[in-house]
Amino acid sequence: MLGGIFSFHSSWKDRQDSYVQRPQPLQCTSLNFRGFQFAQAMVFAIEEINNSTSLLPGLSLGYKIHDSCGSIARGVRVALALANGDVDSPLEKLCTRPAQVQAIVGETSSSPCMAIATTIGPFRIPLISHFATCACLSDKVKYPSFLRTIPSDYYQSRALAQLVKHFGWTWVGAIRTNDDYGNNGMATFTETARRLGICLEYSVSFFRTDPPHKIQKIIDVIKGSTSKVIVTFLSHMDLDVLIHQLSHHNLTGYQWVGTEAWIFDSQTAALDQSHILNGALGLSIPKAHIGGMREFILDVKRLNSSGDDNTFRQFWEILFNCQLERTNSSSANQRECSGLEDLSGVQNSFTDMSLMPIFNNVYKAVYAVAHALHAILNCNTKCDTRVQLEPFTILHHMKKILFRTKEGDEVYFDENGDPAAKYEIINWQPIENGTVKFVTVGLYDATADKRLNLHNKSLVWAKNSLQVPVSVCSEKCLPGTRKVLQKDKPICCYDCARCAEGEFSNTTDSVTCTRCHPEFWSNERRDSCTRKEAQFLSYEEVMGALLTAASLLGLCSTAAVACLFFKYRKTPIVRANNSELSFLLLLSLTLCFLCSLTFIGRPTVWSCMLRHTAFGITFVLCISCVLGKTVVVLMAFRSTLPDSHVMKWFGPLQQRLSVLVFTLIQVVICVLWLVIAPPFPFKNFEEFKDQILLECAMGSAAGFWAVLGYIGILAMLCFVLAFLARKLPDNFNEAKLITFSMLIFSAVWITFIPAYVSSPGKFSVAVEIFAILASSFGLLICIFIPKCYIILMQPEKNTKKSIRSKGTVKSL
Repeated sequence: MLGGIFSFHSSWKDRQDSYVQRPQPLQCTSLNFRGFQFAQAMVFAIEEINNSTSLLPGLSLGYKIHDSCGSIARGVRVALALANGDVDSPLEKLCTRPAQVQAIVGETSSSPCMAIATTIGPFRIPLISHFATCACLSDKVKYPSFLRTIPSDYYQSRALAQLVKHFGWTWVGAIRTNDDYGNNGMATFTETARRLGICLEYSVSFFRTDPPHKIQKIIDVIKGSTSKVIVTFLSHMDLDVLIHQLSHHNLTGYQWVGTEAWIFDSQTAALDQSHILNGALGLSIPKAHIGGMREFILDVKRLNSSGDDNTFRQFWEILFNCQLERTNSSSANQRECSGLEDLSGVQNSFTDMSLMPIFNNVYKAVYAVAHALHAILNCNTKCDTRVQLEPFTILHHMKKILFRTKEGDEVYFDENGDPAAKYEIINWQPIENGTVKFVTVGLYDATADKRLNLHNKSLVWAKNSLQVPVSVCSEKCLPGTRKVLQKDKPICCYDCARCAEGEFSNTTDSVTCTRCHPEFWSNERRDSCTRKEAQFLSYEEVMGALLTAASLLGLCSTAAVACLFFKYRKTPIVRANNSELSFLLLLSLTLCFLCSLTFIGRPTVWSCMLRHTAFGITFVLCISCVLGKTVVVLMAFRSTLPDSHVMKWFGPLQQRLSVLVFTLIQVVICVLWLVIAPPFPFKNFEEFKDQILLECAMGSAAGFWAVLGYIGILAMLCFVLAFLARKLPDNFNEAKLITFSMLIFSAVWITFIPAYVSSPGKFSVAVEIFAILASSFGLLICIFIPKCYIILMQPEKNTKKSIRSKGTVKSL
């Protein structure tokens, strides 16, 4: 014996209990043709099984079907009646045994199912629902005996959220039925939507029995909203009430997204006379066809033996718009029923077979019980009727069943008592006669890797538009900008701020801007990074070319002086003050001019090590030669005094050794610098925002300052000695020239320090080159040019006689 609980009525009369007498039975109203269709589907499956020779051979299934009126309280009452074997029940086939049902098919809604499952759960009587989708019913701790042949809203809610995300709707409204189905389904949708970056502008609930002022509040919320998409978790009965009110206010142009409760309901489409729902999109149970079921459901005469004459009379009279028995209160315009009417010319919700997928769920629920019984009774050619049937045994076997219906549908239950979640995506598309066609535009399969698949079909949207509607709180942020949340607003409401310099965003609606790699810089649009220009002093640019020309000029000038001195090497002015030191000084100046060229061009490992060490060594060699000449001048003057033997300690050999020793000290300092922490090429990203400064890092600052300090010490010593010798006789007046050259040298390098520090980028390198060239030219001009002038322009002065005429000196 199977039990059935369906809503043959959709509402009931309110009553005021006085609590001083026993409450009267619930008085049901609003006949619901769907309940009759579900009951017919159940009876069809039972009769098909009873006529089968392969399933439950030798046994017949009976049924007891009750009307719950959609009431939770009445649903619990009839469930207990079925569990206890109460024979005083309407709408049942007359059967002598057994009194207690082995399983119950129903109810249609989630809230009654929760109450019924809680009530019969301790007895382990299976309750198989064909349309209760609340995810909460998957909790086997609370509802251990509940099973269903329709997928859980756990999947539907997530599928809706992914569907909304697919079309880029991030700002939506939400309306739900104020029951377990609507509240739980919307809660799951809201949670999933939040993770996908979708915001709800509003979320309101109502129930079809709510007073008009509450529904009016919902209308006002919709009117005051900016979102153009409305996601619903509504039963078809609640939506019918809402559509009626929306039509009065002409609230068209909204994109409706719905669930299986109404998205393929032709009755709801027929009620939508104002085309509020045109273009609606949603999920539905996959289409189904069961051979013979349509004809069976439409054979209404068999309902006459249901056992509840009053219910059948209401059904017949409303179905055929007539009256079976005339009474005084009967309308004069209403014809009398003959009881032989047929449905061939009738078009109403009962003859509508669009709910065949739900009928199929009822069909599968009955077959699931039959297959479990088949396994328990060890049916082969005959069933073992001696086996004691217990509800918990049936429940246990039902959880393990796996079979295919005659149409090829696979039926099984997972650990939560749910079937596999598969949905069709339905689009409401108007056709010529003003009606709506339910077009399948995609599929959602929770068992597949790619769950959401939309077919390449044209969709119709709100107001019959072919363009996807836009429903966002803020327009998309283009590449080059980032989102900035608006104060006290959801995350979907934001402003678009331009990325800062050195940052970029290359995607739409970027949350943050990404900082460019140090070698790159953001472009003007801030949507990508371009490589920074490498900045260094090159030969190609004007400043580099001028400094190169100056270096080559100094090199040529020094070479010319050297050639001139070599040609006139026998003359007194060249031989004075040690001609070897003069030639060595010219060589060192040549190296100084060449050294400046190492500072021009892209820095490399070798050029960085060479430029500073070569500079340090050549300048020490240069200063050492000048220092040697200064000392010779002083010692030569002293050697003219009586009994002076100083010059024997400052002969040519000692002068060469002094230059060598002074230079070797600098060489040792440079070698230590290169060994411990040598200079190296360095990319400076801090100096300029949009350029890379290629420079040579010092490596060891101590080594660098040791090189400069040693040059400074020698230069100061040379300056002091030359200053002391500045008033010697004219034939030794080279001390004055050295004094001037050291003044220029010192002035150049003292002013070099602040100029070098304050110069940006490659200009600091140019300052360093300028200091090298200026000090080198200073030495060349101050020491050698006056002698060249005498050699070329006043040769008469370049004679021994001319020199002796100014004083008696000892030849050098």
